[in-house]
Amino acid sequence: MSVIDEVKDRLDIVEVISSYVPLKKSGRNYKALCPFHSEKTPSFVVFPESQRWHCFGACSEGGDIFNFVMKREGWDFRTALEELARRAGVELQPRTPAQVQAEEEADRMRALLDKAARYYHHLLRHAPEAEAARAYVARRSMNEETVAQFMLGYSLPGWDRTRAHLTEQGYTVEELLQAGLVIERESGGTYDRFRDRLMIPIRDVKGRVIGFGARTLNPEGAPKYLNSPQTPLFDKSRTIFGLDLARKGIRHEDRVIIAEGYMDVMQAHQAGFTNVVAQMGTALTEAQLRQLQRYTKRFVLALDPDAAGVQATLRGIEVAREALEQEWKPVFDPRGLVGYEARLGAEICVLRLPRGQDPDALIREDAQRWATLIEEAVPVVEFYLQILLEGLDLDDAKSKARLVDTLLPVLRAVANPVERDDYAQKIARALRVDARTVRSRLRSTAPQTAHRQRGTVRAQGKPPGEAAEADLEGYCLSALLQRPAILSPINKMFVENQLEPLQEQDFRDTGYRAIFEAWEAHYLASPQGENGTEETINLAEHVEVLRTQLPTDLHTRLEKLLASPNTELADEQLVRDLTLTLLRLRERNLNQQGRELSFLTREAQEAGDVRAEQYAAAWRSHTQALLRTQQALAQRWGWVSQESVTPNSIKSQ
Repeated sequence: MSVIDEVKDRLDIVEVISSYVPLKKSGRNYKALCPFHSEKTPSFVVFPESQRWHCFGACSEGGDIFNFVMKREGWDFRTALEELARRAGVELQPRTPAQVQAEEEADRMRALLDKAARYYHHLLRHAPEAEAARAYVARRSMNEETVAQFMLGYSLPGWDRTRAHLTEQGYTVEELLQAGLVIERESGGTYDRFRDRLMIPIRDVKGRVIGFGARTLNPEGAPKYLNSPQTPLFDKSRTIFGLDLARKGIRHEDRVIIAEGYMDVMQAHQAGFTNVVAQMGTALTEAQLRQLQRYTKRFVLALDPDAAGVQATLRGIEVAREALEQEWKPVFDPRGLVGYEARLGAEICVLRLPRGQDPDALIREDAQRWATLIEEAVPVVEFYLQILLEGLDLDDAKSKARLVDTLLPVLRAVANPVERDDYAQKIARALRVDARTVRSRLRSTAPQTAHRQRGTVRAQGKPPGEAAEADLEGYCLSALLQRPAILSPINKMFVENQLEPLQEQDFRDTGYRAIFEAWEAHYLASPQGENGTEETINLAEHVEVLRTQLPTDLHTRLEKLLASPNTELADEQLVRDLTLTLLRLRERNLNQQGRELSFLTREAQEAGDVRAEQYAAAWRSHTQALLRTQQALAQRWGWVSQESVTPNSIKSQ
């Protein structure tokens, strides 16, 4: 028995989840208000027999005991395993020497950055040289509580004040270099990176300092903001400012507001809007959004309202078109974010700020107006339409045609066909044209689905007849680890069939799911993941990163996956085989969820429970996804499920 199985065997999912939310017995199962979104009618169900949970409401997520604590606490798999193992009294394998050394170095760097943050904070409060910084904080209307909550600080002028203080605390110049606190001179020696600036600590999701944002106090100073460089702890593409303080607010509101600056976040929290965070860098990344998705699926972007911001939005539509037409590899920024709406299953809206104001200024001037604008935020498609209609000559047929063509890739990115048709009608009404014209144009310009030959799945080299008994999840994961570039064409096939791309929920095995999630996060963040090519992939480097990120108890499983033969097939054949196998795995999971929903519906109907209709509606929505999966199997590979769903069976519920 693996350590994961031993933990699951010793801990009862009902007991663990009930320590977070009050569960109420309902027949053989337990129900509660979902802890991950706001609702008045319980849609969160725990199944003791299968030791699984599922939300049949807005979340539409589920899993085992590990999924629950990871989502609830915002933990990665390693932390979840360590905490649950401790609770279950299960001893984990000791860390490898490399892991121990890496963690000791990381802890040492965290301690150094924490010392630096406290030093800067002390200077802001007491140093005579910090008078201008204190005056700046006062002008921005930040009170003492906010200054303390975000641990704002001040870096002294001069070239070696920070270095001198921290080396006196026992840290070496080399450690200061690695932490990004000093810079190496070309002529030799070092100097302080941050000088005469307001210091804003950047913290990870656990509240630990990992870097700094530093604002100049000189009106003519440049750059306006200076951030820490990339270090072993700080990667701006994976960091969200304020998330450590916003997690509870995001869960409570079931919505996250994404702003563009540190001051926006601090002012929002001071005014009581505790679900506001800021992106790091000029563009949102997939890694950042994956973090936020652990807490909500409702995103509101507070965009820069000036002319440059609007023009950047329009330019981003071209980026979205290129990404969508090639391989559905969208760009995550305020312009191309719509491209991943289907993949994230998220509600993404845009908050248009009054011209000349940012969230910081607006909240200070009129907090109620900010709250109103949040509620008035519009879906991204409507935002594009509003922007493009500004100044459009509705009597110019060519201009209207160009507008429609510009919006087509954005419309195609909307996964739900009902929503897509509704947007098409809105565009038609705004342009004063027949909606059928827009729909026709949408269909005629849709990316052509390439002809696919039928293939048969081969698990670990076994014939199709034996594949059902094979470790299909392991087979798929092994191939992805060894041939990572095949992920892109596999996801493309899924999207062409109106299905969600491959996701960790497709793996029922907890260990496989953890390995896939860690691998995907690292691979997609790499240049190779962005390009979808294998030419420059350093497999050994990727594997070493996985070993560092995964708990030691999963190393053996990782080695077995890497040792499995997955090199005998050409890419095209392997893609066909894996796509078929993954579709079958998804069908299996959907069938299980369908049985659970069907049982809940009948149980509620017999008891006269008002939730019967809610379950029935969820079952119908779920069944549509199952039907699309089975249609993809039948149309492309001639696979006929023994649990086929028909339109009549959908109507009967």
